[in-house]
Amino acid sequence: MMSGTVVDSSSPTAAAPDDISGSVLELDEDEDLEVFSKDTNFMDGSSLNTSMQTSPGSMVNQYKFEEEEEQSDTKDIFVTVDNPESHVTAIETFITYRVLTKTTRSEFDSSEYEVRRRYQDFFWLKCKLEEAHPTLIVPPLPEKFVMKGMVERFNNDFIETRKKALHKFLNRIADHPILSCSEDFKVFLTAQAWELASHKKQGPGFLSRMGDTVRAVAATVRGVRNRPEEFNAIQDYVEAFSQKMTSMDKITQRIIKEQKEYLEEMKECGPIYTLWSGSEEELVEPLKMMASCLDRCCRDSEEHTQYLSSNLLPILHEYVLSTETLKAVLRRRDNIQAEFEAKNEALATKKTDSEALKEEIDKLEDKLEWANNTLKGDWSRWQKSMRSDLKAAFTYTAEKNMEYYEKCLAVWESFLLSQRTEASEGGDRDES
Repeated sequence: MMSGTVVDSSSPTAAAPDDISGSVLELDEDEDLEVFSKDTNFMDGSSLNTSMQTSPGSMVNQYKFEEEEEQSDTKDIFVTVDNPESHVTAIETFITYRVLTKTTRSEFDSSEYEVRRRYQDFFWLKCKLEEAHPTLIVPPLPEKFVMKGMVERFNNDFIETRKKALHKFLNRIADHPILSCSEDFKVFLTAQAWELASHKKQGPGFLSRMGDTVRAVAATVRGVRNRPEEFNAIQDYVEAFSQKMTSMDKITQRIIKEQKEYLEEMKECGPIYTLWSGSEEELVEPLKMMASCLDRCCRDSEEHTQYLSSNLLPILHEYVLSTETLKAVLRRRDNIQAEFEAKNEALATKKTDSEALKEEIDKLEDKLEWANNTLKGDWSRWQKSMRSDLKAAFTYTAEKNMEYYEKCLAVWESFLLSQRTEASEGGDRDES
């Protein structure tokens, strides 16, 4: 039986170190140096897991996306990613994250589990889900972080960003009506480290994967002749959405960079006013007040910039990466159709045994209809989630912008009021 550490709800969870800033973070060259993954080309072929049903009718009956969404209030699996720890060995240094799971599902042997996972384990899960469900939209993972020189300097921010992204990745899977039922997902959440390592060794061999890759390349070269119009519309939408999100992502990064530069300049300005006040007796109070106001504005600006960096930017970047996933999913669907069309052409020219070919075509037809139906269902689900996420992000950003500017306005209004009061008092003294 594969089971991670079963958590006793009556006892506190073993605490992992909260502060790992002092740990060595010279991360290894593999997947552990990561922040969302654009490696969406995995399993671009047309293979489907043999355990999947190939009857479109049975798929429609078993997986009803809209009904599942209506039952979202009955969520029965909750996952948390926290407590990052650095591990140093003679060969490598890497980071693991605690994954806590609480569930009421009957297929789990316990209601709570606690395991530790490193990035390559998350990547393995993503690949297995794409392999088993090539036309479902698997959430993106943190991508490779190539600027290695920045890891030590900003390790806490880097690790926190990656932890949040991994947490979101698992929870998007947990919320998915099909992906959350994957046996690989269950193994990921419950298996001890050695059990997971053993499970990873299972699956198709090298020659099988090579065959899938060759078929995928051949299908890509052939292309699709009669793609259904609805998938043309999806592809056009994804291309346009990708351009918009990429622009928004770049602009937001530039705004954050400029705000940080502005903040550093403003921090240097306050002390100058303070020093100046020491040599200007008649301007002591206004100069000190200016220094105080700038200090308060610095704190507000820092808080606002931090919000943009840790809340708005990650959601924009996630959907930039999601568009890459969508493009890969559409390619995989096209590969299935291209193979189906090629077999039909072969039958028409009677170059091979027609009976065997007809049987193969029938299977491909079921496979294609399955792929079309799953993609259409997941596309609707993804759109609904995307619009909800972005609307919430934009609304909250508007509120934080108002809050920031109101704070700065109040600071400078207090300065003006103090100067008017001082001027009024000075006039009264002159009259007396």
